[in-house]
Amino acid sequence: MLRKIYNALWYPALPFALALSGAAGDAQSRRARLGRAYNVNGGTPSALRVWAHAASVGEVGALRPLVTGILGERPGATVVVTTMTAAGLEAARRAIPGADAHLLAPLDWRYALGPFLAALRPTLVLITETELWPNYFVESHLCGARIAVVNGRISPRAFRRYRFLRPLLREMLACADLILAQTDGDAQRFLALGAPPEHVVVTGNTKLDPESLIPPPMRPQLSAFAAGRALLVAGSTAPDEEQIVIDAYCELRRRFVDLALALAPRHLERVPEIKRILYGGRLDYLSASAIGTGDCRNTSVLLLDTMGELRALYTRASVAFVGGSITPGRGGQSLIEPAAAAVPMIFGPFHDSQAAIAAALLETGAGVVVRDAAELAHAATAWLGNEAERIAAGRRARTVVERMTGGVAATLTHLRPLIGEAQGLT
Repeated sequence: MLRKIYNALWYPALPFALALSGAAGDAQSRRARLGRAYNVNGGTPSALRVWAHAASVGEVGALRPLVTGILGERPGATVVVTTMTAAGLEAARRAIPGADAHLLAPLDWRYALGPFLAALRPTLVLITETELWPNYFVESHLCGARIAVVNGRISPRAFRRYRFLRPLLREMLACADLILAQTDGDAQRFLALGAPPEHVVVTGNTKLDPESLIPPPMRPQLSAFAAGRALLVAGSTAPDEEQIVIDAYCELRRRFVDLALALAPRHLERVPEIKRILYGGRLDYLSASAIGTGDCRNTSVLLLDTMGELRALYTRASVAFVGGSITPGRGGQSLIEPAAAAVPMIFGPFHDSQAAIAAALLETGAGVVVRDAAELAHAATAWLGNEAERIAAGRRARTVVERMTGGVAATLTHLRPLIGEAQGLT
């Protein structure tokens, strides 16, 4: 009954859903959201046809090693990657170049999913993390596809919302052949929502693969900005956090006069807003999109208004602040990249999406929770003023990540039988 109500609500909600997804005024995006953007190539379709879905940039990072592993073992497979956001789509194109297509995801409306599923005819569907869209599961199951939730995660905050939809979610999760959860807590929450116990396995975090520990290359311009001075990197910041970071930075500059700051907003559409904040604080800054190697030494603030360069910048950070965590509602952004770069880090109290790694960082003294600019400045001072302890804390952060690797291998081990079944489908 709940699914019938859910599907009925799509009729009045469709114009709003198209508008909110950015497709109302763009024909190409609208075609994708209505499931009509995938074109079948000529020739015989491959036996293994994979629909791999991620929400946005962070989830693409979890999906990348799995798709790469599948293509390495099944080089003839057809893979279509979908994401909910334009930023995620761009990240998928860069991170998973071996896919046959990268598309904005169709809406979770039966009549949008129908054309998409009919064109691809997926034999295997991979749903990443918390993308619990009922029709994605039910309609894919009705089409005969094998379905796996990979890097599955349900935060306590999300669980409190989902429990009111338990009958709908139970029906949906019953369609999944595998639910591969990050942690024991995630697995218990999937079970509490009605997932079949025999289908739920804890496999760890697929973002923590050995490749994530390899430092990425850095543009010479960014390298020139970071060279020879201490650097505070504020990564994946959310509204209100930039002002907190800037206030803390201005306080820190009174003691650490050569300290530089790199601001990397989570969403690039907020760049004009952040420029106004910097202007209001009378801070000169360089934009990463326009930086030159000769511009760097006279300016101490960098606004990272480009995609895909934050991870490299973390490798030059003295201290990192990870955003989406000062105010409730976002759950915190990924702590993995600064930890892999051996950087001690600071984050807010609302980090339930990063609970496992946050707990390990706090326990080892490689992370500190702050609530405002004064606490952020105090925490950064403790590390910037003690180089030996700063380096030791960074090493402990790296060790935390190294100990948590193995999720990719464990996930692929559990997926292989399902892939074999999917490849046998016609």
